[in-house]
Order: sequence, then C-alpha cells, then structure tokens
Amino acid sequence: MSRNKHPEETIQRILDVSSQLFMERGYEQTSIQDIIDRLGGLSKGAIYHHFKSKEDILVTILDRMTNASNKMLDEIRDRTDLTGKEKLKTIFKSSLSRPVQDDIFKIAPDFGKNHKLLFLLIDDTINMVAPNYILPIIEQGIADGTIKTDYPQQLAELIILVANVWTNPMIFHNTPEETCSKFMILNQMLQGFGIDILDEEMLDRLRELTTIYNNCKK
Repeated sequence: MSRNKHPEETIQRILDVSSQLFMERGYEQTSIQDIIDRLGGLSKGAIYHHFKSKEDILVTILDRMTNASNKMLDEIRDRTDLTGKEKLKTIFKSSLSRPVQDDIFKIAPDFGKNHKLLFLLIDDTINMVAPNYILPIIEQGIADGTIKTDYPQQLAELIILVANVWTNPMIFHNTPEETCSKFMILNQMLQGFGIDILDEEMLDRLRELTTIYNNCKK
C-alpha cells in the first residue's frame, strides 16, 4: 500500500468537506459515510487514520475556526490602556461579534445529544477560558479598583460558565426570547458584583446567533 505523501492536504480536504456538510445538513444529520461519499476516492480507513470519530472532526474544525479569534482575545487581555472592567466588557463584546461565530452556530451540534462534546465544552470553559482570560482580567480589576471580590477564581468560573453554558442555545434549545431572558438575569448578576458590562448591542447579537442556530436545526 502506498503511503500518503501529503497528509496535511488530506486532513484539510476532510475538514473542508465535513464543514460544508455540517453547514448544509447539520452535524447530527451528517454521517461518516456522507463525508466519504462527498470526498470521492477516500476510504473510511483513510478518514479514521487521521480522525478517531465524527466528533473529533468537529472539534478540529472548531479549533481551527477559533484559533485566530483566540489571538484577538489574547490581545485584549494584555492591553495596557483598559481597566479590568473595561477589558471584561471588550472581551465579551468581541467574542460575540467575531464573524466566525455565525459559522460556529451553523455547524454546532445539539450538545444535549452529544455528552462527550458537552463535557469538552465545559472542560474548556473551566480549564482554559476561565484561568487564561477571565481570571487575569478580574485580578487586574481588583488591583485597579474596578472589580471588587474576595474570590476571583470562583467569580471567573461563575461568569464564564453562565455565559458559555447556561445561556447557550446549543445546550438548552433556547428560543431568542428565552436567550434574552437569560441574558437579562446574567446582566443583573454581574451588576450585583458591580460589573455593569453588558449592553443592548450584545443582547441583539446573542439573539441573532440563537436565531441562526435554531434555523439550522429546523
């Protein structure tokens, strides 16, 4: 058997075709066989040589889609011209407004039916996003006086869990109206900590993303 001399090209081809199918049919409605049929000439063994499962393909697609955006979040966290509270608002606004979010919400799975993917989302939220982005910003806010808490780590986890999980329509099948209500409660919670960072523009964007997701699941 001849060896694949261009594995990166094969991987990219699998990812491109899979992403297109996820967009067209939805993640749940796309099978590995569908991906094979669309690839043409590539065997199931070739796919499993590079990816353990359809879930693994999706995770890789999402990682690549968000890689450039994560660099933007790094830049916001490391800015020296903003207070901690201003950074927190900027990072929320930028996360919602980045164009790649439209595609993420189009190809996203129903996390309620994919417990492995749900665990990966929660694990990433707690072990990557909270300590690497939210916690350093909260600690700066404590130092500059714009955020007041005796429990920065716990506050970081609470904020990002509520934002990434509880308000997430991919998990709870929220309607735009339900997403709006959850957003308002999140806003009240943050204001209780003196962190008034959410605004109507963010609410409109979250409502828009919820609509995109729901329309793709019809």
